[in-house]
Amino acid sequence: MTLITVEAFYFIAGAVLATVAVRIAGDPLHPRRWGAAAFWALLAAVFIFGQVFPPMVVGYVVLAMVVLAAAGQVTPTRVAAASQTERAAEAERLGNRLFWPALIVPVVALVGSLVLGRIHVGGFWFVDPRQVALISLGIGALIAIDAARRVTGARTMAPAQEGGRLLQSIGWALILPQLLAALGGIFHRAGVGVVVADLVGRILPTQIPFVAVAAYCLGMMLFTICLGNAFAAFAVITGGIGLPLIVQQHHGNPAIMAAIGMLSGYCGTLLTPMAANFNLVPALLLELKDPHGVIKAQAPMALVIFVANVALMYFCVYRF
Repeated sequence: MTLITVEAFYFIAGAVLATVAVRIAGDPLHPRRWGAAAFWALLAAVFIFGQVFPPMVVGYVVLAMVVLAAAGQVTPTRVAAASQTERAAEAERLGNRLFWPALIVPVVALVGSLVLGRIHVGGFWFVDPRQVALISLGIGALIAIDAARRVTGARTMAPAQEGGRLLQSIGWALILPQLLAALGGIFHRAGVGVVVADLVGRILPTQIPFVAVAAYCLGMMLFTICLGNAFAAFAVITGGIGLPLIVQQHHGNPAIMAAIGMLSGYCGTLLTPMAANFNLVPALLLELKDPHGVIKAQAPMALVIFVANVALMYFCVYRF
């Protein structure tokens, strides 16, 4: 038996999304009132009832959300934003205290991941040990929300209201990582990895260990650039290049290959607008003049890290 499960946080997230849907439906000034409300209500249903719905039902719900997003129905509520002067005055009043709530999330997530999974009395566990990292992250987020409310002196409902506003600003891009990760699984089941392996084997001299490493890392980065998600690329490129070439042909260490391969994929995340939640949403929330300003700032470091990943994998994967 477990006291806190990850499903509890899915329910909380669904309740927040449902609140957003209700607020939009009750706003007669919203430009796409019913379409936007339907999108957020469907997403809330997936979070709340995802464990109950058959997979096919969830699939149809996701398709309906895609149709609503493609039809331009997912637009934010028109609210008056605070002026630059008001923001500057509030930032000066709060000072560095603004950073404390943000720091709470990673600290609680790290400590919780190390400690909470070990707390149990007989067969009764405090948290589900299989999901301790996600649960710790959720607990950290809840603590940070309360801390932010106390630091800013905001009203009790302010987190839900401001959180809903940010969710609407992000819009359909919120579900893009999950969709892209699912797409990677579909590619893997469809045999795309086999096709990739065949093409790489024909074009490159993969009998050379360094070439196999370079092909794997480059494939992870390029596929992530195309899909916007390193997890989606991992299933395809690891199955098509990593396992048959590095592990089976050259007897490399699969754990080292996978870990550094994911880091190479993350280099692609820094370079692509497809990773909207990382690269486009921050530009939108920070109101940058250049929507690709985040990518341009990250690109040099991403390329340097990629080269370092290739060298590190070649040095380690065949020796340990």
